[in-house]
Amino acid sequence: MVQGTVQVTHGGSSRWRRRSGEYPTLTAALAVAGDGDVLSIAPGTYRENLVLHHAVTLRGPEDGSGSVRIAPLDGVALTLRASAVVQDLHLEGQDRAAPALLVEDGSPELTDLRVSTHSAAGIEVRGPGARPLVRRCTVENPAGVGIAVLDGGGGVFEECEVVASGQTGFSVRGGGRPRLERCRIHHSTGAGIAVTGEGSGLEALGCEVYEVRGAGVQIAARAAARLTDCAVHRTTADGVTLDTDAVLTLAGCDIHDIPENAVDLRSRSVLTLSRTSVRRFGRNGLSVWDPGTRVDAESCEIHDSTGDYPAVWVSDGATASLDSCRVHDVPDALFVLDRGSAVEVTDSDLSQVRNTAVSVSDGATARLDDCRIREAGTGAWFRDHGSGGTLAGCTIDAVQTGVIVTKGADPALEQCTVTSPAEAGFYVSAGGRGTFTACRVTDSSGFGFHVLDGCRTTLTRCHTERCARGGYEFPEDGPVVEECTGDGSGPRQAAQPAPGGGFTGAQSGVRTVTAARSPVAQPAPAARASVPRPADPADAGAAAAAARESGAVLGQLDGLVGLDSVKREVRALTDMIEVGRRRQQAGLKAASVRRHLVFTGSPGTGKTTVARLYGEILASLGVLERGHLVEVSRVDLVGEHIGSTAIRTQEAFERARGGVLFIDEAYALAPEDSGRDFGREAIDTLVKLMEDHRDAVVVIVAGYTAEMERFLTVNPGVASRFSRTIAFGDYGPGELLRIVEQQAEEHEYRLGEGTAEALLTYFTELPKGPGFGNGRTARQTFESMVERHAGRVAQLSEPSTDELTLLFPADLPTLPTPC
Repeated sequence: MVQGTVQVTHGGSSRWRRRSGEYPTLTAALAVAGDGDVLSIAPGTYRENLVLHHAVTLRGPEDGSGSVRIAPLDGVALTLRASAVVQDLHLEGQDRAAPALLVEDGSPELTDLRVSTHSAAGIEVRGPGARPLVRRCTVENPAGVGIAVLDGGGGVFEECEVVASGQTGFSVRGGGRPRLERCRIHHSTGAGIAVTGEGSGLEALGCEVYEVRGAGVQIAARAAARLTDCAVHRTTADGVTLDTDAVLTLAGCDIHDIPENAVDLRSRSVLTLSRTSVRRFGRNGLSVWDPGTRVDAESCEIHDSTGDYPAVWVSDGATASLDSCRVHDVPDALFVLDRGSAVEVTDSDLSQVRNTAVSVSDGATARLDDCRIREAGTGAWFRDHGSGGTLAGCTIDAVQTGVIVTKGADPALEQCTVTSPAEAGFYVSAGGRGTFTACRVTDSSGFGFHVLDGCRTTLTRCHTERCARGGYEFPEDGPVVEECTGDGSGPRQAAQPAPGGGFTGAQSGVRTVTAARSPVAQPAPAARASVPRPADPADAGAAAAAARESGAVLGQLDGLVGLDSVKREVRALTDMIEVGRRRQQAGLKAASVRRHLVFTGSPGTGKTTVARLYGEILASLGVLERGHLVEVSRVDLVGEHIGSTAIRTQEAFERARGGVLFIDEAYALAPEDSGRDFGREAIDTLVKLMEDHRDAVVVIVAGYTAEMERFLTVNPGVASRFSRTIAFGDYGPGELLRIVEQQAEEHEYRLGEGTAEALLTYFTELPKGPGFGNGRTARQTFESMVERHAGRVAQLSEPSTDELTLLFPADLPTLPTPC
């Protein structure tokens, strides 16, 4: 051990005191020192536990000749109980139960200290009388807390650095209230800054928290803090967290490169942000939960999400206010959900949003005033019953769909403008409501206002211009429309004011538009639909007569190869429907028969063919209007953003109205690792449409057996909508042979001697792996035989009729080699 001497220069005026002295230990020097004395410590290592009771100055060598290490084997290296001055020392501690430097009283000045320790804390400020001024100090403590201020302690920390703490970098609790200026806290294993407990507080100015294995800043349990011009970045957990009545103000701060939530609030916490940037976050930029929790943000910017979550999330009764803010380059901008949750957004910009700019669901409300939404999938979506709010003076530009209202949601929109949407400007479906006053749609690639059947919507003084598919699209029993106008563009434009404030069709191509309910005059007659539908039993009977008789269709079904169990199921279902119809005609009650079906089985087993025949049978019985088949799959229903999925599903359902909607590989709408997959939205929309229009469309979902069993569990309403499952078994070798024989007969070929036996052997030995196509395989086999036959017969100069028509075993394709 190397130890120097201690030079004491006395500051007292008594003659009997020596002006200076030299001592071999710090303890000896402190024993004679009093207020104002200066202790100059020679370079070396001092294994002493120092306690300062007087306002002395304790300093290392001024000439930089070496370092002074205070390094006891245990206990506190340096304890201050007076307003001393300590400069240029290196403190080391080894006691896991005690700090390396402890301030218990007074206002000491600590300057240019280096604390390298394995202690409970590097620096601890404890007690209401402890108010140190700490400048340019560095604390490294891999075993514990970097700096702790507790039990009413305070002080000012200027240009300090806390590095590699094993727990929290800077901890405040028990009523401590320090101030940090231009400090850096990094590479801590716990939170960067943690303020906990009632009465605890912290003020930080120009500080930086980064490279933290935990949250950057934690405020909890009724504590309060204010951060001004601070930066928090590169944490492994949330950037800033507030919990249990915490209060935090962020002014001019920058929170970025956070893998989780940039800011997370819970349990009645309150956050105020101004001039703050939140960017490059993996989950939510602002995550706000629980009743009483509130965020007020002014002139802030939230942008460049690196994950797949909404930038602002408000739920469970929390509230948020955004004033003059910008949210951009995010998957979704603002999600507010759950009853009691509310947001207010004023004079703000939401832009470059991949999915939905504003989503309101589960009874929440949103109020947007004078906001601008640009380049988004959906501008605003009010999703379900009890969800609502207002949009006033907002502009929505360059989106897929401007505003969507579904499932009983009831917002009020006033003086809002949607420009250049790729689909509808305003879209209302699935029982959505809404009041639209003085709203405009211009340059839409779809409809201006698209309101579906069953939606009680009110439009007043709205206007459309240059809408490609038409300004207004309403069902026959449509919304209340008053004083709405349009420029007459588009093939389905219907918006022209009628005398007395009514509404009439502008041209014959319109579908059906309800006349306005005007107190001044009776409404004008609605324009007729471009595709007439039966309006009474006579019309329905005429439509049924135009279709094939059910016996003829059933005969075609019976003519299909195999499928015996399928034929029995379809006949049983058909018989129930037919008897029910006759009972009604006789004035008797008819059993309710759900006509929607699930088809399970491998590809090529005839599911699509049977679905087409099933539609024809129902049309022949007068159950369906047309009986046509509309076949879709996931790619036809699921869009690239949330709003377009609902619209695509609705449009497919509309195309199938009066017939059968056949969804092949329906299980693909609900993949096992779905996450935020939009296929679930197609399922939810479909379930609602099946209930609201149960007599208009028959839905058949099809796919592999195991996958379809899982599909029926993804939504509580899915299984209840389908009456039965019909299983399509794989074809056996004999049935595959019969399909080839039918194909040959249809195309004027014949099987030569031994060919049937060869085909039977071929289909028996053919591998039945996942790629086996059943009937499709049989047809492909016939096509291959025809090609090989052509290659053989083309070499003959004058082939006979038999040679042109007979297929021989040599024409069979080679069996594939098993993998």
